[in-house]
Amino acid sequence: MTRIIYILIVAAFLWSCSKDDSSYEPIPYQLEIPEIFENTIIPPIIPSNNPLTEEGVALGKKLFFDPILSNDNSMSCASCHMPQKSFADNLTTSVGIEGISGPRNSMPLFNLAWNFNERFNWDGSALSLESQALEPVENPLELHSNWEELVSRLQSHPEYPEMFRQAFNTSVISAELATKAIAQFERTLISANSKFDQYSLGLTELTDQELNGLDIFLREDKGDCFHCHGNPNNPLWTDNNFHNNGLDQTFTDLGLGAVTGDPNDNGKFRTPTLRNLQYSAPYMHDGRFATLDKVIDFYSEGLQNSPTIDPLMKNVDQGGVQLSDSDKADLKAFLLTLSDPSFITNPAFQN
Repeated sequence: MTRIIYILIVAAFLWSCSKDDSSYEPIPYQLEIPEIFENTIIPPIIPSNNPLTEEGVALGKKLFFDPILSNDNSMSCASCHMPQKSFADNLTTSVGIEGISGPRNSMPLFNLAWNFNERFNWDGSALSLESQALEPVENPLELHSNWEELVSRLQSHPEYPEMFRQAFNTSVISAELATKAIAQFERTLISANSKFDQYSLGLTELTDQELNGLDIFLREDKGDCFHCHGNPNNPLWTDNNFHNNGLDQTFTDLGLGAVTGDPNDNGKFRTPTLRNLQYSAPYMHDGRFATLDKVIDFYSEGLQNSPTIDPLMKNVDQGGVQLSDSDKADLKAFLLTLSDPSFITNPAFQN
């Protein structure tokens, strides 16, 4: 009889665990593809082992904004990726919980589901959004936490075990599941409602200055910007590739070269999108340019030659494309039409 009771207790326990971990089916998340993206770029890249769900996105959003991820509960992912800054920050290089500045500027986060080469970070060191979310948590220059301790902290939290159960059919928390959730939320960050998007859809007009700026952007004998940053048929406004754009003659930061070990990649960094430039200053991987005017000046007359400079920097011997002051003003006017105020105020992306 004692043995039968024992078996019944074990069976009840196992049934309870099964119910706890498997009875809830997450609701698929319907990612809304902007009209401007349809028929112009590839479909969003969603890993088969991490499909978007309502519960996974909600969990990822909570984790993204929660300072529990940092060692001293003082910072979150959103501390360096602020919604109002198009999920970047306004510092030259980002500062972690120890108050020490890191080597690079915080990259904006949006339209990440369309990164076709699947390399993330300025230097391409992360091969997925999921893996990208792992490193900042333990980096001493960032959140300086420890995943083992953090998992224990999340496991004892009054809300997280149930949220993980609903998102992943298990209340046993792990770093892998936490980063999967964060990646799900990040893939929902879509920006596609700028003035230029509305112009492309026939919903508004551009000024003569903005149209001239677009012409300068697209002309090889003028701005020559489109090779790396695309054109109206590429609404991402980046090639998502890596280039040495002539910032330096020698490198203290090797960029992609430090990741691949190939000296031909030294000084190459990921092309940032031109969307939302109005909100994401300062610019470049090290935040060296405080304003958009400084960026335009650099490409006009500030290029530096080096052994790995991209062949697309055809005017390096002249220092740049040599724009007139009026051309610079018109180019800036066009670039600002790529900013999307509805993105930085979208309640779905706020804490």
